[in-house]
Amino acid sequence: MAQLKDQGRMARMAAFWSLAILLFFGANWLHTELRISADFLSVSRIPGMERLPLIGVTPSIAFFVALAVLVFGIMFLNKWINKPETNNVLVETESELRKVTWPTLDEAINGSFVVIIAVLFLMAFLAGTDYLLTRITRRVLLGLLGL
Repeated sequence: MAQLKDQGRMARMAAFWSLAILLFFGANWLHTELRISADFLSVSRIPGMERLPLIGVTPSIAFFVALAVLVFGIMFLNKWINKPETNNVLVETESELRKVTWPTLDEAINGSFVVIIAVLFLMAFLAGTDYLLTRITRRVLLGLLGL
């Protein structure tokens, strides 16, 4: 299926940036875990440089490992997003989302109100049923039913 360059552009961009943000937080977590769990990885290996300018991070092995994971992850993500199979899925997703009839604000509020009322009703019903079944079960198990 031949694609135009702009087909699925918004879906590709949203998918890329959302996954890139997740990748950034993963690399940040990795940096923190490496720095905490292994002291030798958190020591600066560049003499005279305590913190990198602009980002304020100590240039340690933990930082460079996390940075490498982030850079290679973004390169892989870019390659994966631009694969024809992934591109086709995202183009079809975007075209289907354009066909959706989105609710108005009043419809969304009314629908939310109905859901909240239904949840409260079910919560009360299940709590009452739990209470009654607990009392019956205790009487049966303790032999108090015949007394």
